[in-house]
Amino acid sequence: MTVVESVLSRTPEPLRSVLIKHRELLKFAIVGGTTFLVDNGVWYLLKLSVLESKPTTAKAIAIIVATIVSYILNREWSFRTRGGRERHHEAALFFVISGIAVVVNLIPLYTSRYVFDLEVPHVTRFVQEFADFTSGSIIGMLLAMFFRFWGLKKWVFPDELGKRRRDSDEPDEDVVPLR
Repeated sequence: MTVVESVLSRTPEPLRSVLIKHRELLKFAIVGGTTFLVDNGVWYLLKLSVLESKPTTAKAIAIIVATIVSYILNREWSFRTRGGRERHHEAALFFVISGIAVVVNLIPLYTSRYVFDLEVPHVTRFVQEFADFTSGSIIGMLLAMFFRFWGLKKWVFPDELGKRRRDSDEPDEDVVPLR
């Protein structure tokens, strides 16, 4: 049983129909949750060790690592029936959209640290870390997520190219029949 089937089998019927209708968004959200953990794990590892004085640089590196994981998971799972471009062209578009999303993601953190001066010694360490997490991992990530979902569907994995990919693929094992 796949992850999506497992989630859907435990979901009440009215919601199940909505989730099936928006299956791509559900998969994108699961990939997003996974990359959220990768992003924050790498960010805090770097920020609390070798890049302690450079939180924005640490966040940028963490986002890049999470973006690579995201490309693989989105291409092979979330948008597996879309797209159809040559892989190098698709990857280039993915990383351009993701590069723009990195900038979108960093703007709230940069603003928090360097415009509002929410850093030690102006505030306590707790306030600094809370502001970093809120601006970098919640606000920035949500803004970047909305931008990426829109950009990936529109330019990287457009549905009009999906027919070519669906014709060459095996049947989609994530399809859950309505009961």
